[in-house]
Amino acid sequence: MHCVRKVLDDLYWVGADDHRLALFENIHPIPRGVSYNSYLLLDEKTVLFDTADWAVGRQFLENVQYVLNGRPLDYLVINHMEPDHGASIEEILLRYPEVKIISTEKAVMLMRQFRFPIDGKTEIVKEGDTRCFGAHTVTFVEAPMVHWPEAMVTYDTTNGVLFAADAFGSFGALDGKLFNDEVNFDRDWIDDARRYYTNIVGKYGPHVQALLKKASGIDIKMICPLHGPVWRTDLGYLIDKYDKWSRYEPEEKGVLIVYASMYGNTENAARILATKLVEKGLTNIAVYDVSNTHVSYLISESFRYSHIVLASVTYNLGMYPLMHNYLMDMKALNLQKRKVAIMENGSWAVKSGTRMQDFLEGMKQMEVLDTKLTISSALRDENLEEMDAFAERILESVQA
Repeated sequence: MHCVRKVLDDLYWVGADDHRLALFENIHPIPRGVSYNSYLLLDEKTVLFDTADWAVGRQFLENVQYVLNGRPLDYLVINHMEPDHGASIEEILLRYPEVKIISTEKAVMLMRQFRFPIDGKTEIVKEGDTRCFGAHTVTFVEAPMVHWPEAMVTYDTTNGVLFAADAFGSFGALDGKLFNDEVNFDRDWIDDARRYYTNIVGKYGPHVQALLKKASGIDIKMICPLHGPVWRTDLGYLIDKYDKWSRYEPEEKGVLIVYASMYGNTENAARILATKLVEKGLTNIAVYDVSNTHVSYLISESFRYSHIVLASVTYNLGMYPLMHNYLMDMKALNLQKRKVAIMENGSWAVKSGTRMQDFLEGMKQMEVLDTKLTISSALRDENLEEMDAFAERILESVQA
């Protein structure tokens, strides 16, 4: 049975939600599910913008058939060829053999690599090309590395709709609420949107900046991403978030404390630090155990906060392995412009702080504060003065 939403009078959402998938890209937990968005335009010509993951293929195909209502499908625009959006291309070709696929040269190459039978069925477009489907004329804008090299976005010059590919997307199933003004985004969605951006697109901030610059020159009235809500109001809110994230500017002034603890002593120190900071008036603090928090959440929070405290026990004369993994992800995703304080612990050779500092010095624009707290096995009363000075230095930096 079909499940569709009208976006505009002649434009329909024909995507689907997935609540069964546990890990997006087989990496990132998605406890609230995910949506795969596809859009169908009914003009003189019918145009499908992207397909959907094969996991929701049955629902997607029923939706397309219902909206077409017996009409042929004339065009399929592929903005992004990643399989969560391109996997159903072959089924569309089988059901609508006269359809023409419009996409970039690199996307067509990828279609062949995925062994789709597209010979004689493609029209390659590049930056600035246009197509008229009747009342609607669209133009194509290349968006390489947002977040694959073949990506483009499609702008409908007639109604101001931007089909944004993987830009402006979010984890989370829609559950019937298609539009941003049908949800409390700042309460219920921003964390998933941030985690989606930082882990999926975060590495490619300069490319996102290039796309935002292009977007600033067109009159966008609605954003139709491939995941998450369609934006028809308050577009500036979302664009501002993307601008900050892609410039690696902190979203908020505050402190993220991430600790690695084997037997609870480093954890105890991290929580005492958090308590001291709150007592000094700094309440925008988040505390996470690196061992039981998926790294995608840690990365998201790292993009959010201006300051990070790394608290690690020494393990085999180095960092705790999961702390090292977190820093590796941080570097791989190009995080920068953060101020970091280091807390180290060890029983017979305290080396974790040195190792963390060495790692951070190999990253872009990461400032290690000129204070370090060293613990030998467990905090004692005589360490509290040092802890207080450590907290004071962090507070001073946040307030600077």
